[in-house]
Amino acid sequence: MSDALHRQYGEELYQALQDGRTLEPLTHRWPAITIDDAYRISLHAIERRVAAGDAIVGKKIGVTSAAVQRMLDVHQPDFGFITRDMGFDHGAEISLSANRLIQPRAEGEIAFKLKRDLKGPGVTEQDVLDATECVMPCFEIVDSRIHDWRIRIQDTVADNASCGVFVLGREQVDPRELDLPNLRMTVFKNGVQISEGLGSAVQGNPLTAVAWLANTLGELGIPFLAGEIILSGSLVPLEPARAGDRFELTIDGLGSARLSFCA
Repeated sequence: MSDALHRQYGEELYQALQDGRTLEPLTHRWPAITIDDAYRISLHAIERRVAAGDAIVGKKIGVTSAAVQRMLDVHQPDFGFITRDMGFDHGAEISLSANRLIQPRAEGEIAFKLKRDLKGPGVTEQDVLDATECVMPCFEIVDSRIHDWRIRIQDTVADNASCGVFVLGREQVDPRELDLPNLRMTVFKNGVQISEGLGSAVQGNPLTAVAWLANTLGELGIPFLAGEIILSGSLVPLEPARAGDRFELTIDGLGSARLSFCA
């Protein structure tokens, strides 16, 4: 795929985000598209966001758990960038229209805040632990500019790992004090428990997932930077979100995150 086509598809995805609309899967339009092509497409769309005044504040890994992979029929992790305008505080009411959310789904995660740079390849779980300032409970609201979520791995990587918005809880905990694989998350929607999961749902350990992301991006020349937020992947199945919905998650020993949606 040529650089011109990378830019064309990246521009289409950026404009779809601005307009709050979906596109046909890129893998239907260009079946030979590779993950490297998809990454270069996503870079163009992110560059357009930054040029419009946004800023990159971290990275994310997605489609890490077996439950999410089965739901989306995507069987390897994706990766992308998170930006300042995607971030909301604990308890936020998020407008679907103002944030151009099209077909959002909520997922619960553990977020890492870094105190120093990391660059793969060769990053280990211990390296991630040593570079982490704290971990936080997090909701990520994934969204797709691909029609009806008919995605393959190349579609979601091109679409910046189906990023929508994210909400961080108030609690910030030293990960050395936690048994990350055995942390239990419980998720509630409109006051009713809908799912639960363990930290081990993400590649056996959230540290493993973050190390994988550092090494994957490192091979592309992209480092983790001190101060960045890294979203480590969902511990639970994705749940559709609509105006009027209220979500809360709790993680034993780590805290909670809460948000609601309006039109």
